[in-house]
Amino acid sequence: MIDTEQYRVKPGTSVDLGKIATAHDGGLDADAAKQCFDEISDELDDLQELMYAQGKHALLVVLQAMDAGGKDSTIRKVFGPLNPQGVRVHSFKAPTKRELAQDYLWRVHQHTPRKGMIGVFNRSHYEDVLIVRVKGFAEEARWRKRYDHINAFEQLLVDEGTTVVKFYLHISKDYQKQRFERRLNRPDKHWKFNPADLAERARWDDYMAAFEDALGKCSHDQAPWYVVPAEKRWFRNLLIAQVVRDIMTGWDMKFPKIEFDPAQITID
Repeated sequence: MIDTEQYRVKPGTSVDLGKIATAHDGGLDADAAKQCFDEISDELDDLQELMYAQGKHALLVVLQAMDAGGKDSTIRKVFGPLNPQGVRVHSFKAPTKRELAQDYLWRVHQHTPRKGMIGVFNRSHYEDVLIVRVKGFAEEARWRKRYDHINAFEQLLVDEGTTVVKFYLHISKDYQKQRFERRLNRPDKHWKFNPADLAERARWDDYMAAFEDALGKCSHDQAPWYVVPAEKRWFRNLLIAQVVRDIMTGWDMKFPKIEFDPAQITID
């Protein structure tokens, strides 16, 4: 088991991603960790059924990373085994013309999970203090206000019954290079490579600064950020699954009470 608290960004602290290992494995054995992950995955499946049946809780999981950081594979591995009826994944691409005509949180709010559901955001409202900042899509005076907007938005969700947890999948620039080269070297992965990603890679340091500010300014007790070493994918999966399992276990859920006696029912 992992001491997940050491990966949680404490409220009000600054973050220096350059000092945080990306290939960290927690000192765990890979095979044992994978077995532990399988056990937690089974628990999550049971917990999700309880969550869906009870219809009392909602969970929003936010995933952010640099390109090739592993968001897709995290979703597939951690949330793929769950009943798809109870999980909704939304990926936030460049905003449409319709979305740009609204405030920047408008397109996000409509995809937050209803009670009984797990919502997973592949990228999220944080793009508006990441790529918007780095590429100058909004002036600094405008995007700097958004940290407060985001905190207030997440507090609204929490106050109305949604649990929010956020994971930054932390990789190095060298690791990203390896993943990009893998996509180029495998015909079945060519579709995942976008030459435009190289322009974003050239702004690596700017993105690190933007992530550090987002993590430091927007991690709070009710909606924490976790910095997840993501180059050992088995460790990444176990850490995220354990955090989600611990959250859901803490709800102490029960199946709804029934208003009939099953023993008195006969089916012809």
